Amino acid sequence: MPTYEALIERYGVLDRPAGRDLQSLVGLIAQICGVPHAAINIMSSTQQHQVVAHGFEASVCAREDSMCAVLMDETRPVVVSDATVDPRFSANPFVSGELGTIRFYASAPITTAEGVAIGRLCVFDDTPRDLTALQRQALKVMASQVTDLLELRYRSQALEDSLRDLTTVRDKLRRSNEHLTQFAGQVSHDLRTPLTAILVNAELLAGEPVVQGDPHASEMVTGINEAGRRMDAMIAEMLDFAREGGRLRLVDTDLSAVVHSVLGDIDPLIRQSEADVQVGHLPRVLGDADLLYSVVLNLLTNAIKFARPNERSVVAITADRVQHHWRVRVTDNGIGVSQERRQAMFELFAREDGTASGHGIGLATAKRIVEAHGGTIGMESATGGGTSVWFDLPG
Repeated sequence: MPTYEALIERYGVLDRPAGRDLQSLVGLIAQICGVPHAAINIMSSTQQHQVVAHGFEASVCAREDSMCAVLMDETRPVVVSDATVDPRFSANPFVSGELGTIRFYASAPITTAEGVAIGRLCVFDDTPRDLTALQRQALKVMASQVTDLLELRYRSQALEDSLRDLTTVRDKLRRSNEHLTQFAGQVSHDLRTPLTAILVNAELLAGEPVVQGDPHASEMVTGINEAGRRMDAMIAEMLDFAREGGRLRLVDTDLSAVVHSVLGDIDPLIRQSEADVQVGHLPRVLGDADLLYSVVLNLLTNAIKFARPNERSVVAITADRVQHHWRVRVTDNGIGVSQERRQAMFELFAREDGTASGHGIGLATAKRIVEAHGGTIGMESATGGGTSVWFDLPG
């Protein structure tokens, strides 16, 4: 079993930004408990690290000064209505006035998958108060969500590192695709276990009256849910790429229905970016509808994401008959791709520049699916700027 310090280090929370998902979670628990301050406190052997804070600036303090450190052996939530009369905390510098004037304090344990406590999710106030039964339960649930998100981040990074290693040696391995598929399937299962818990609990929280009655809290729940679904989409991309040699389920497929299904799923992205998506007449083809959905999803989301600064994204989806096949185009008015980089963009982990979002998997996945259908895919400049990505399907 890894050492205590190694367990903390693998999550990368002490040396990397915490992320929007954890920040939203901490803000949400503060809203639910009706307090101005909340934090995720991770304990090293000598210090307390406030990796996420709500209502104040995160900082680092000595472990012996930490209120959470006193409770590291507590496996259940602890609620202290007035810390000045609690012998565990009355002399603590965060209570006595030396470092703060905390009166109300409550926290729940954050544990690793191995069951080792590495910190606590806490809420506090300068005024004595108490928590309702519902608020206590929410504190406990949200602390477990912190664990799930940290575990998800760790496993996701491990998956990306492993995929890069496998890609480097793929030409030397006779059966690299079989190993990749088995590995991706197992890691996907490990990833989706905490991810499912996150999405289910986010849905439950969304239905709570205290959340529904507070627009700010509702927005935070939505942020957690959206972050989880983006992670799920990334896992699906990795699995699709690993499915080399998977059999296609070829049926008469209405591309118009496929596109409208994608548009329905990415409607929040379209509304958020105020994109104008125009759909022309699309044909019916012999194809695997689920895999073609992934192709359209990747091309559309790329077209919307890589818009020009301060310019509304306009995306057109069209199809033309070219000899014995259909050529489907997704054309945008975005930032474009340099000519020398266009072919490379369809390679695994390729991105136009180091600042681009994403993982460089989407276009590689689209290429594999189109070629499995007996088609080809390419990229060229659009009239007036932007990019036109096309793919041909027999039909």
